[in-house]
Amino acid sequence: MAGTNSERELLTGGPAIVLVEPQLGENIGMVARAMANFGLSELRLVNPRDGWPSEKARSAASKADHVIDGVTVFQTLEAAIADLNFVYATTARERYGFKPVRAPVVAVTTLRERHVTGEKTGILFGRERWGLTNEEVALADEIVTFPVNPAFASLNIAQAVLLMSYEWMKSGMEDLGETPFQPVEQRPATKEELFGLFDHVEEALDARGYFRPAAKKPKMIDNLRAALSRRAFSAQEINIFRGVISSLDRFSRQSPRGAGAPQAGDKDGDDGHEDA
Repeated sequence: MAGTNSERELLTGGPAIVLVEPQLGENIGMVARAMANFGLSELRLVNPRDGWPSEKARSAASKADHVIDGVTVFQTLEAAIADLNFVYATTARERYGFKPVRAPVVAVTTLRERHVTGEKTGILFGRERWGLTNEEVALADEIVTFPVNPAFASLNIAQAVLLMSYEWMKSGMEDLGETPFQPVEQRPATKEELFGLFDHVEEALDARGYFRPAAKKPKMIDNLRAALSRRAFSAQEINIFRGVISSLDRFSRQSPRGAGAPQAGDKDGDDGHEDA
């Protein structure tokens, strides 16, 4: 899979992800993949409809086998969270109760702080069709909800897990602008190299009669140079452009479309030779 590298460090741990009565193995697999993307690894299932293990889940997990292999299954939600110290319940519906409601960024900050002190934490996700019941939400310590379109607030399980997993990953980063890789370092082009590109392009175009009518040539060159100097090219980019022009320039000036192309004045491609 693109982006999968078994030679690099595999991040694991974090809060347990608890799916209550998930229906489709494919959804469980996509949850596992989302967790693996952002360093979560403990997946707990409460009474999965189609049983466990599931080859459909493994297939949909796209090589997140360490999550699938570590899945634990429980018959009740109470049993699934019995060993946890602090639990969030995810929901998009307004609930009438006394549970604090947190945004994801606030929730993962709390989870991270508790995780660092050694507490075991978890996040509950409900069924594909109708989420968690009020009774199930009541078992959690707090509620986490997402800032979504109020007229279209429903998320599928994998999307919801992905959002929380992403926030979890960010909460452990010292620099939120940090990225896992950077572009290849390139030397900025000098003005001399840029002028060389101008000359190369203009000479190749001039040989092919691009600058017509002749009276407009100076303005056309000005426009061309303005377009080519709109941003700062690197030396490597200049070389790429000149390589392209050189490739196009391999045809002779007398036959700019190639030796096999009809010449001006020929009719229907007649090359002036009679058939043998």
